[in-house]
Amino acid sequence: MHGSLTPAYVLHSRPYRDSSALVDLLTLQQGVQRVVWRGARGQRRGLSPQAFVPMLVALAGRGELKTLQQAEVAGSYKSLQGDVLFSALYLNELLVRLLRPAEPQLLLFAAYQQALASLADNTAIEPVLREFEWCLLHELGYGFSLTEDAHGVSVQPDKGYCWTPDQGLLPVELSQPGLPGHGLLAMAAAQWQSPVALRTAKLLMRQALAVHLGDRPLYSRQLFASNAGVAKGDKL
Repeated sequence: MHGSLTPAYVLHSRPYRDSSALVDLLTLQQGVQRVVWRGARGQRRGLSPQAFVPMLVALAGRGELKTLQQAEVAGSYKSLQGDVLFSALYLNELLVRLLRPAEPQLLLFAAYQQALASLADNTAIEPVLREFEWCLLHELGYGFSLTEDAHGVSVQPDKGYCWTPDQGLLPVELSQPGLPGHGLLAMAAAQWQSPVALRTAKLLMRQALAVHLGDRPLYSRQLFASNAGVAKGDKL
């Protein structure tokens, strides 16, 4: 007897025993779940663990490692290729590395769906990535104000700022390199198509995410750079 079906996406899969796979799923109600997907690499007909495909899944088990009971495609989807594929792999790697198992993330699940849809529709890549990164930080409880500095003073568009993990934004002298105030305010207004917002967000998100990702490099970033060139790879 199958459990209830829940929307899910495959984040990562690797071989397990003879024909199975260990799969990290992002599920709507149960957050990230690691499951044994039996027959994933066998000759039997059926759905295989493919990333970026909307699914409905039923899981069984009470421990950290669940068993997949049922999986079916939950709607139409587009195949991702090239830069779009590497960008989507980057989103998956962030989720696998940063999300705690079994913690529901309803808003983040919706943001992930929207990001995949935008990438599949050939929307400009960088605004999609920067908006998702900012949403991810907030939903994990690591967000901070973009309109006030650490002292509670309003961010000024003509001033520069630096970011620290312990305090957030701090003003810097104009002669020092930093994050432009008008870029931070553009981010706060969700002006993700703005060039200054994108430049500011890339610098800020790399600093903020690095604190939680640790020293181990992101495989998707290396893959993107090696296949698309250093300039393109820098989008991640």
